Amino acid sequence: MKIQRLPLLMLLIATTLLAPFTLLARPTLEPLGPNIADIGSAWYHFQTTTLRSADGQRRYKVWLGIPRKPAPPHGYPVLYMLDGNAAMARITEAQLKAMAKGAPPVLVAVGYDTPLPFDVRARSRDYTPPAASGSPVVEHGRYPGGGSEAFRQLLLTQIVPWAEQHAASDARKRALWGHSFGGLFVLDTLCRSSWFHDYFAAAPSLGWGNQRIMQRLSACSSSQLADKRLFLMIGDGKSDRHDGPGAPGQPAEPQLIERLQRQGAALQPIRYPGKTHGELFPASLQDALQKISR
Repeated sequence: MKIQRLPLLMLLIATTLLAPFTLLARPTLEPLGPNIADIGSAWYHFQTTTLRSADGQRRYKVWLGIPRKPAPPHGYPVLYMLDGNAAMARITEAQLKAMAKGAPPVLVAVGYDTPLPFDVRARSRDYTPPAASGSPVVEHGRYPGGGSEAFRQLLLTQIVPWAEQHAASDARKRALWGHSFGGLFVLDTLCRSSWFHDYFAAAPSLGWGNQRIMQRLSACSSSQLADKRLFLMIGDGKSDRHDGPGAPGQPAEPQLIERLQRQGAALQPIRYPGKTHGELFPASLQDALQKISR
């Protein structure tokens, strides 16, 4: 049987770009090399800070990227990115240059103090919603979860003020992006914060906790959804379909879309034909960067 082979260079490029994200349920946890903040940029200047969770169990690293281009009168657009280590590994000088031609956003990458692209245990705790009882810990799957309330408190009371101190943002152009468990956190924050205007939920793990997020979102009022936009970024790759542990056989996205639209949400589904769960990480991040910098 004759097998068609990709040119070696194309294969190497594809492997390099997608390797850390091919199976985000089982990510490649190899130490990362220098990112754009370490290398330096002609278009942005970067700084970092570290902080601990309230219980002292998790240590965070946050990257702040500020455009060298002067701020507009109302302040910069700003994009907060979860899984900040992996996000920073994806951002290139070419992307920063392209954004600088428009309205470049402040970049806030919220990660963990680790050389790895993901802290799997920490993100499982921080990005997932609490039980219906209000318990902050849900023993679900390999690692405990249910800590989204505490992490959101840290985000809004410590990380946001630190970023704003260095670069004031435009209240009409504040955005939050997350993928997988990060996308789950974005959805959980939709009705629990008025700080962000745009919400980018990429491949959210809707099945986590027996679709606990669906129960949480059902309590959203139209007033809580007002003046917000939700971009639900969905892939349809079959080899890596992942709605999280406990997911039903059928995708939960249609149910989510119907429910939120009925509640009055300004929701825009963005579909990525052929993209698997892991491949949606870089693709959705690129699109979020483009949208916020227009």
